Amino acid sequence: MRLLLLDIETAPNIAHVWGLWQQNVAINQLIDSGYVLCWSAKWYGEKEVMFDSIHRSKPIAMLKRVHKLLSECDAVIHYNGKSFDIPTLNKEFIVHEMPPPPPYKQIDLCQVAKSTFRFPSNKLAYIAKALGVAEKKNHRGHELWVGCMANDPECWAEMEEYNRGDVTTLEEVYERMRPWVRVHPNHGLYDEPGIPVCPSCGSGNLQRRGFARTLVNKYARYQCNECGSWTRETISELPKEDRQLIMRRVV
Repeated sequence: MRLLLLDIETAPNIAHVWGLWQQNVAINQLIDSGYVLCWSAKWYGEKEVMFDSIHRSKPIAMLKRVHKLLSECDAVIHYNGKSFDIPTLNKEFIVHEMPPPPPYKQIDLCQVAKSTFRFPSNKLAYIAKALGVAEKKNHRGHELWVGCMANDPECWAEMEEYNRGDVTTLEEVYERMRPWVRVHPNHGLYDEPGIPVCPSCGSGNLQRRGFARTLVNKYARYQCNECGSWTRETISELPKEDRQLIMRRVV
């Protein structure tokens, strides 16, 4: 399975406002809408961290490159990407008259953090520090984005370092969270169909540990000795006669 780690950075919307607190901005106050400044991506398990920006390439060329990566992946790993990165890229694709990439799965680690754990903060920087993995790069703040929009080479160098760093941090957080991802794309359907592997990481190092029970059935349960995630057989351990008897009792 080809897993793509992805992170984008965008320019802010620019508008005329009369205050700084709880402003309702009308469309006719909007001077310029946000757009993708740059993106960084990495194939999981490979060393190269890819990067492109409107400073390096023309916007359409930059977008075509990330569109190609999304077309080649089976699943994309991101942080808050279902709400931000992917819809933002889709908006850019349709504005530039590009077709949608082939369907792919999404692994949003921000959603995993919110639904599975109770950290004081769900920001990637906090999660990475709490897990003891590679921390996010620091940056100078809003003026970095302003500098990039003004095409300042020094700001672009800092932005590239920051954007690339987010992807390496994302990869390490993914490896720690992977056994907790409830609906992970199944490696068994992509790598070597027919060979028992861990659905989450693709390892064949599985240990049988007890049973998984539903309301009317019972299945052999396994834990991966590599990543720690759990899985179960799809074939019942119960004889057909016992299953029918249990179902009659439940009904």
